[in-house]
Amino acid sequence: MTIVKDLPQINWAKMDNLVPAVVQHHLTGRVLMVGYMDEAALAKTVESGQVTFFSRSKQRLWTKGESSGHVLELVTLGTDCDNDAILVQARPNGPTCHLGSESCFDEATNQPFLNTLAAIVTERRNAPPESSYTASLLSGNPRRVAQKVGEEGVEVALAAATNDRENLIDETADLLYHLTVLLEQQQVSMAEVIDRLSQRHR
Repeated sequence: MTIVKDLPQINWAKMDNLVPAVVQHHLTGRVLMVGYMDEAALAKTVESGQVTFFSRSKQRLWTKGESSGHVLELVTLGTDCDNDAILVQARPNGPTCHLGSESCFDEATNQPFLNTLAAIVTERRNAPPESSYTASLLSGNPRRVAQKVGEEGVEVALAAATNDRENLIDETADLLYHLTVLLEQQQVSMAEVIDRLSQRHR
């Protein structure tokens, strides 16, 4: 489902009729690419549901993936506070970058923290158990990780019930960490969970 907010009047003239459009992955928040839109590109994006730019090199409208098939399906669209930039959240069909990667930006510097945490946990899967707490959990009895998630869940509930804000933050951090380890152990990605939440929202 595409959700297009009621867009205020975009200040086209301020930007010589081209405004930057930042495209994010609608599930992970990763920045996939940046392009430029004019009024016609924005209208086609909304009408077709596929992210379309004005190509400055081709001097024409260009729908991302029109030759590769790796289109960006529009999910949400809005503007910044000055109405001179567009934020697009999209569902990518294949790699966005022409070099074959998910994003045109460096992976190491373009990850929301929970994704970074999940990647670190994945790296620890084959590490020696004695090398880290994460590695020891992943190499041990699966029930132990499940038990830790249960314990931390109870701690979160107790902290909330007693209005202990600092403890709630600490225990929630512990819960998210152990839940990330559990997902890795069960070979379930964070993106799959977020996608399920997104489906329920729709």
